[in-house]
Amino acid sequence: MSHQRRRAVLHFMCQLLSVLGFGVALSGIYMLMTFRQNSHLVSQADISLPATLAFISAGLLLFTGFLGSWLSHKDSSCLQGVFVYMLVVVFCVESTASALAYYHSTKVDSEMGTISGIFQNYTGSSQDSMSRAVDATQEELQCCGVHGYTDWLETSWFIRTGRLAFPQSCCNTTFTSCNGTVEQPWQLYTQGCQVKLRKAIQFVLSLLIFGTPVVFLVELCVFIDRG
Repeated sequence: MSHQRRRAVLHFMCQLLSVLGFGVALSGIYMLMTFRQNSHLVSQADISLPATLAFISAGLLLFTGFLGSWLSHKDSSCLQGVFVYMLVVVFCVESTASALAYYHSTKVDSEMGTISGIFQNYTGSSQDSMSRAVDATQEELQCCGVHGYTDWLETSWFIRTGRLAFPQSCCNTTFTSCNGTVEQPWQLYTQGCQVKLRKAIQFVLSLLIFGTPVVFLVELCVFIDRG
């Protein structure tokens, strides 16, 4: 491969690293938003650590991609060494984030262990942060109850309100006239929140888990081109 062609390939690969950096950053933002919206329903706060590492990895990827693109037009032995070092650091950080994401993906059920108790302690008050979290989760994930809308039949809130209606947040938005009444259960979301929340968390964690092999392959191509 000619020297000019190798420079072009290196420039392309480094541009790809920068694109991956933006992708990892967006994944981190999505993860943090998901965890923040459901922070009351997830027992371990450190589940957001992979997202934090994703931001660090994204920053390093962007810097490394910029440095590599610049090196594709310049010759500097010192900066080439820095570039190779940064590639190794990026892989280490990305691998750590991926490992943590995989660990948490195997512990999602235990980290959601408090969800039943939170639904049981629902008060319906806008002043109660836990109740707001339940309503927000049901609206965001389009779900009702822990396993289904019938879970509300056993809650103290439902009994106190006269067993007449489910929370308004259970209403399926396709039914504009829904008021949560027990006489029209078909207007409620039928799927429980635990399954949907688990899927949402598993999805955002998988973004980081499967992002590492992609970063590794691009870095491997860069190393081959530099060799």
